Amino acid sequence: MVPASPLDAQGSAPTGPEPVRWTLAIWLATGLGVSRDTPAPGTVGALWGLPLSLAIAALPGQAWQLTAIGILILMGGPLCGRAAADLARLDKTVDAKDPQAITWDEFTTVPLVFALAPDACRCAIWLALGFGLHRLFDITKPWPCRRLERLPGGWGIMADDVMAACYAAMTLAVLWRVWPG
Repeated sequence: MVPASPLDAQGSAPTGPEPVRWTLAIWLATGLGVSRDTPAPGTVGALWGLPLSLAIAALPGQAWQLTAIGILILMGGPLCGRAAADLARLDKTVDAKDPQAITWDEFTTVPLVFALAPDACRCAIWLALGFGLHRLFDITKPWPCRRLERLPGGWGIMADDVMAACYAAMTLAVLWRVWPG
């Protein structure tokens, strides 16, 4: 018979460290764990954004596409906040404000880069360029990206990446006008 409490079968508290328990928030926010123990987690995590962009582009009509992106971004605030708190609770060395392992903010904002781009802009060269621009603006954090990081909880984690995606989208649009595929 399994005891109903955290006590072991003899009625005493178990010894040793508590096993690490990954919550659903951690799994989702780390791209199913992919970005948890990898070098350059932001870049690796953002790679998930490319197939996500293509999947969203397959939705019927721009209104559905923008709605899907909006839902992912709105889910990101509470999700990233919860995952950051959970990761900090499990590992005291993790930055509780914006853990590097959390990449929901990267991969869900990559589709925003391509949301208003022409369909022809979804070939490999333009996808790589949009991805690179997103990473460039996310890493360099031009104004007001760094300031947006100060928003509370998961909103600070998400907002700077949303702004970076907007900068990348605008740059991609200008490049498309100057040099269409």
